[in-house]
Amino acid sequence: MLAGHLFIQLIPAPPSKTVIEAQSAQQRTLKYGSNMATQTISEEELMAFRQQLKEANDIVVFTGAGISTESGIPDFRGPNGIWKSIQPIDFSDFVASEEVKKESWRRKFSTTGGMNLNIDGAEPNAGHRAIAELATLGKLGSIITQNVDGLHQKSGVPEEQIIELHGNANYAACLDCSKRYELDDIRQVFLQDETLPICDHCSGSIKTATISFGQAMPVKAMEFAQQATLKCDLFMAIGSSLTVYPAAGFPRLAKQNGARLIILNNEATDLDQICDLVLHYPIGATLTAGLSLLA
Repeated sequence: MLAGHLFIQLIPAPPSKTVIEAQSAQQRTLKYGSNMATQTISEEELMAFRQQLKEANDIVVFTGAGISTESGIPDFRGPNGIWKSIQPIDFSDFVASEEVKKESWRRKFSTTGGMNLNIDGAEPNAGHRAIAELATLGKLGSIITQNVDGLHQKSGVPEEQIIELHGNANYAACLDCSKRYELDDIRQVFLQDETLPICDHCSGSIKTATISFGQAMPVKAMEFAQQATLKCDLFMAIGSSLTVYPAAGFPRLAKQNGARLIILNNEATDLDQICDLVLHYPIGATLTAGLSLLA
């Protein structure tokens, strides 16, 4: 294994099983969001979802940006995603250029514009709370998340059950020694005259504790995610387009290892055809409805 990278061997899986899309006479209406838009989920789908949750003993929940859009945090790759309007900063450019470092911090502390993620004021939504309930019920093995907003922690899930593949945007860290720094301290100094933060321990560069384009995935997090995936009996991919690899390889790995696979996402993914259950419905309301039947 090369330093800074983790390679996962994935065996091609044959297309299979049940992709249930609602056509039942009995339907429930799910309401979500500020405009209370509605979609329908069949009783058949809801009962199938509930049965999967009931039978599972070790659930891995894999979350992408879609679960946090209901908390007002924009996604990155959707039709109105952040990367449609602003060019991401490559890690190599950040490391090489003081001006790029400054631009990165300008974006971080901007209160307007494309990189304003509204993370500071965001609260967990019904989807986050439902996953936290799985932890309370003792059914949650781990959360593997691509998100950097920290909302799973805020919802009450224990830190040790959360694996952050892309880091966390709520604090910063030294690129050399990994010492943690709080953003409020950096903001106070940077906004005065754009003085770049320097580590007081090793004089290394400080960056938000997120994984940037071109930056190596965190080896320990990837190893923990692989271990959790191989141990689970149910893998739920929620709110992810499943297009960013190697992270998107975990659902297929779980399926190939014998776990059942559920995808809950507003749009179709390339892995829908190998799933045991596909739900194209609002995330928060669907999770809440499924869990309500477990009581």
